[in-house]
Amino acid sequence: MSHVTFGPADLTTFCSLDELGLTVTRQHVDARHAVLECRVSVIDDICRGCQESARSRGTVTRELAHDPFGDRPTTLLVRVRRYRCEPCDRFWLEDLTAVAEPRSKLSRGGLAWALKALVVDHMSISRIAANLGVAWNTANDAILTEGHRRLINDPARFNGVAVIGVDEHVWRHTRWGEKYVTVVIDLTPVRDGTGPSRLLDMFPGRSKQTFKTWLSDQPRHFRDDIEVIAMDGFTGFKSAATEEVPHAVAVMDPFHVVRLAGDALDQCRRRTQQSIHGRRGMTGDPLYMSRRILHTGAKLLTDRQWDRLEALFAANEHVEVEVTWTIYQQLITAYRSTKRSQGKQILTELIESLRTGVPACLVELKKLGRTLNRRKGDVLAFFEHPGTSNGPTEAINGRLEHLRGSALGFRNLEHYITRTLLETGGFRPALHPHL
Repeated sequence: MSHVTFGPADLTTFCSLDELGLTVTRQHVDARHAVLECRVSVIDDICRGCQESARSRGTVTRELAHDPFGDRPTTLLVRVRRYRCEPCDRFWLEDLTAVAEPRSKLSRGGLAWALKALVVDHMSISRIAANLGVAWNTANDAILTEGHRRLINDPARFNGVAVIGVDEHVWRHTRWGEKYVTVVIDLTPVRDGTGPSRLLDMFPGRSKQTFKTWLSDQPRHFRDDIEVIAMDGFTGFKSAATEEVPHAVAVMDPFHVVRLAGDALDQCRRRTQQSIHGRRGMTGDPLYMSRRILHTGAKLLTDRQWDRLEALFAANEHVEVEVTWTIYQQLITAYRSTKRSQGKQILTELIESLRTGVPACLVELKKLGRTLNRRKGDVLAFFEHPGTSNGPTEAINGRLEHLRGSALGFRNLEHYITRTLLETGGFRPALHPHL
């Protein structure tokens, strides 16, 4: 630190109050909080009417929550001068627009700290309110309003979006009210390898009409820039995309394709279990004990797991499970192929075999074959447009589950949408340039 030039101690600069146009005159600090008495640095005593100097007629005080220092909430006690112009008989107060919004209980510095704490540090509203020394509702309303103004309402955040993913999300785990919302994810950074995905928007419902309405409400240049839309097997999203952005390529992402095959494997295992034992699986049943191993990729199985699978498939009554498991593994192999052309060829042949060569007794595979054949173009489009998986969408869903836990649940959908956008909307670099 020998190269650092020191100057006199300055509480105004240390608390960043010079940026707000304030000067600290006195302080009160105890074990629970700190209060800084301030005055406006620039004297505003010129009358707007006659341009004469006015006389100060005392002060009024305004209390504002500011950046907390240490573990103490910090309050600014701003003494605002009140002026009177004798010739014009005009009264006015010093302008505090640079310090805080009208009627706000938070200074601009405190509001900026609170927004950063929420977006960058993932602090809960309760913790932020405690650090500021204000009520929960005061902090929540101020942060959400500022988040909309500075981040969410910025039209530039939709610029450069070429690949999007659309999926449903359960936001309310109760039986009353709307439980589902549709989430739209920007997958362009994932495809280009420039960063993680980010949440673009969230809106109530999970139907074709809701997604179509959202697309139609977007600017024309945004819709024209969309090249690829990753989605699950829901035909409503496919129809809406075809009608509103017909030039975009629909991709049924690997995450949901593999999940369809996994569901078919589970259904076949349960049906076989019922057929053999007349009941659902229990501890000790070979099929039930192997349910997790069946979903593991063949290349990831240990020797012990291979031994258990071989013992399972040695029984003739488990042959349908073995066939379904083989199809499941072939699907995984196609997506894990290092050469996209080879993976596409494997999956093309697999879809064709499911369409024509499946016995009637394998009802799960026949259903899977019909689904994959109907969406064959969308399934195979992934190999022409890599990096368009909805897997990052599921990762964002995991972060939203953490958000819901830290907030102890949400009852207001509008607040939930705002919080999720601030949490996963990719705004951290805007508030912290080193991230």
